[in-house]
Amino acid sequence: MAKITKTFVDKVQPPASGYDVHWDDTVKGYGLRVSAQGKRVFIAMGRVLGKPIQFTIGPYGVLTEDKARKRAQAVLQDMREGIDPRDAKKADEAMKVTLGDVCTAYVSRPGKLKVSTKDEYQRHVDKVFASWKDKPIVAITEDDVRKRHREIVEQGLEGKKGAPASANAAMVTLRILINFAGRQYRRADGTPLVRHNPVDVLKDHWAPLGSRTERYIDRRKIGEVWNKLHEARANPKNRDALAGIDLTLFLLLTGARRDEGATLTWEKVNIDDHDPSNCWWHIDDRKRGDPIWLPLSSQAVALLKKRRAAVDEDIAEGKTVSPFVFPSWSKAGHIRDARAPMETISGIVGKHLSLHDLRRSFTNYAMRECLIEKFRTDLLTGHKPAQEDITARNYLDLAHLDWLQPEVQRIADWIEQQAVVAASKNVVQLPVAGAAA
Repeated sequence: MAKITKTFVDKVQPPASGYDVHWDDTVKGYGLRVSAQGKRVFIAMGRVLGKPIQFTIGPYGVLTEDKARKRAQAVLQDMREGIDPRDAKKADEAMKVTLGDVCTAYVSRPGKLKVSTKDEYQRHVDKVFASWKDKPIVAITEDDVRKRHREIVEQGLEGKKGAPASANAAMVTLRILINFAGRQYRRADGTPLVRHNPVDVLKDHWAPLGSRTERYIDRRKIGEVWNKLHEARANPKNRDALAGIDLTLFLLLTGARRDEGATLTWEKVNIDDHDPSNCWWHIDDRKRGDPIWLPLSSQAVALLKKRRAAVDEDIAEGKTVSPFVFPSWSKAGHIRDARAPMETISGIVGKHLSLHDLRRSFTNYAMRECLIEKFRTDLLTGHKPAQEDITARNYLDLAHLDWLQPEVQRIADWIEQQAVVAASKNVVQLPVAGAAA
């Protein structure tokens, strides 16, 4: 034993191998561990409820001897009072856990979430709550939540147009992450890190969204929408703009969810020039259910063949190509939104619509205009049929849906027919030569 002082720490010699521990002769349990490499670390050793515990105070250099001694005295006193300093350290670290840390921990759990869901959670944290990402999660207050929710409802993410649905969805993500933090991290007294979820303050303030069933492209407007999208496709601003337009058309023709279309890769597309029923696209990361193979209409095939032709040209020129059908220069590598086409559509129909509303449009055209029964419409949109019977569940192949190609073709033909009607309304009939004035 020796009096541990700055001079002692500076002069003590490292052992030939392993490490030596030198105990202070005035503060029982306070020591210095010296390794063969010369590293000097202050430690404390005591008992907590009869159990021996050695606790690292910190390395010399980061801590002065005087600060290490004072910290050791405090730790040793906690041990005498039955407080395990390791638990206290964990609690102190938990208080510093950020929203970004919690999101990473939540989405990294193996086998718990689909890739699309992980991306959505990460997108909310990175964009909606960007200023909170590196903030301790315990520092997020009810006032913060109310203010941010109101900002998105009234101004959207870029301060231009309100986005109530996005505001609600983002806050649901935040609520889930904070609840997760409350279960996974503890304070020094053993209670949950988050005792009250600040998002609960929105219970009486969720933004009203109106009737979702009315959020689709009216049958009297779909023809004009179709023609406008093709006009835009003929002269896109850049590659990303074209991908956004084509993704919009693809969702109209398939009724797919946004992420299902946006993340589609070429390996999950099959085009057969001789057999329309063998033209399909595949989803294996579904929101609900097992993998599924969906039929393509001739219009969707034509769209995909145009995109594939451009890819093949790039390959022939030795260029690196993206695996995504609708690629983007963004970090994700694929289109995640189609703002310009959707603004065009919203302007035509007279109300704000999102890409998901194209799915509602497809469903309305299938059932109301093309008179396709609900069972088949459910299958085409990847929903589990509500009235699925024993025969369908046990004997019918509900994964390979090539037998529904006539139905998806009927919907696409109806949309194209409305486009022809809309175009004819814009044609001015010229007078016939020689006709009476």
